[in-house]
Amino acid sequence: MMRKIEFAVVAFLFALPMVAQYRTDYADLDDSETVRSMKEYVSYLSSSALKGRKAGSEGEKDAAKYIYRQMESIGLEMLCPEEGDVFGMKRENGDTLISRNVAGIIQGYDRSLNDHYIVIGARMDNLGVNVMEVDGRRVDQIYYGANGNASGVAMMLELAKRVKTNSILFRRSVIFVAFGASRQGFAGSWYFLNKGFRDIGNVDAMVNLDIVGGASDGFLAYTASNQDIGNLVDRVSGSLHPVLPVKVTEEPYPSDYRSFYAKGIPSVWFTTGKYVEHDTCRDVPDLLEYEDMEAELEYIYDYTRALSNIPSAPSFSSKPQPKQEEDRKVHAFFECDVSPSFLGHHDPRWFLQNWVYKYMRYPQEAVENGIQGKVTVYFEVNRKGQVKNVKVLKSVDPLLDAEAVRVVAASPDWKPARLGGKKVDSSMELIIEFRLEAASARHGIKLKR
Repeated sequence: MMRKIEFAVVAFLFALPMVAQYRTDYADLDDSETVRSMKEYVSYLSSSALKGRKAGSEGEKDAAKYIYRQMESIGLEMLCPEEGDVFGMKRENGDTLISRNVAGIIQGYDRSLNDHYIVIGARMDNLGVNVMEVDGRRVDQIYYGANGNASGVAMMLELAKRVKTNSILFRRSVIFVAFGASRQGFAGSWYFLNKGFRDIGNVDAMVNLDIVGGASDGFLAYTASNQDIGNLVDRVSGSLHPVLPVKVTEEPYPSDYRSFYAKGIPSVWFTTGKYVEHDTCRDVPDLLEYEDMEAELEYIYDYTRALSNIPSAPSFSSKPQPKQEEDRKVHAFFECDVSPSFLGHHDPRWFLQNWVYKYMRYPQEAVENGIQGKVTVYFEVNRKGQVKNVKVLKSVDPLLDAEAVRVVAASPDWKPARLGGKKVDSSMELIIEFRLEAASARHGIKLKR
């Protein structure tokens, strides 16, 4: 039967999911108490009512009040008033952005160590709302931020419950902080370290919880070059746990641990890493793997307890800080302050539609032999805007692989990405789908971030 080729785009970056104002109806009767609690936390924090929790917004303010009430009900000694520890940031337009941290403490039992602290931190804010006009009417595109980072706040609150219940097992005191304005240069964690908490000299270590709701990267522990922190990960991993973290040496993307690193405070960041829906309006509660989060929580609780009880504070590495290494890294495009752009467009779909689709040729031999599938291609845009290092991450067939690489490698120059005002090398991955049907053969593509 004659096959013909047709092109189609599977475009999903800006799909608008239907999310209730505050859903609790997706709980399962078989859920554990921990899973039910985390679903409730995530559901509220990523609800439409909070409109993406943008720094300085009413949504972030409401999130802070909610977190305060939860911490207080758990039994933490609160370190701030109900409205949070409020701080201001001057913006370029002369306005002042008002944000807040929420912090509480559980006292350690050892009188010789309970004036030393372990900080458990999770960012509270997200990107807010993108206002669009569709057919002459206003449409609010909400960046719900369920995994980024309602998941981290939910895990922090559940961790606080366990530490409070078992406080007699913790020698050092444990401080729990939800950081405001994290997306604004980690302003909340900077404020906590420089203005908000007076006894910073006695903070022995920090545990960062950011994006822990599940992704293809698995359960990761980034120790920021602190050897003692990394050794403790290995030690705790030597005991029985439902899941163990994989230590990684490359920073998944920037997070609040950096403020502590800059102060010389050893830090570990637990995360499940990059995921397709990051910083999109599809980051909703149903996306999260709550049973996996509960398993991760078991490990993080044991790690926090071990960190609280070691006789001497962990030492801080003297290796270069992550910010000093930034310009030598290849950054995923969504990490950059300004992502790379193709022919004036930052949305990678423009590249797919106006270059890849236009100039891709379905190999005739592949058509004749019915070869189809999805080829995952990685490539970099260097700081000169040139497309480099194109390679296949997931192969289907040499014919399809070669065509996918060819069309991407032949791309005209891009405008390079920027981070901190500087041009940087960036990378992205594309899933290019070759699909054949009896009446028609089509190949479409979709974007993987």
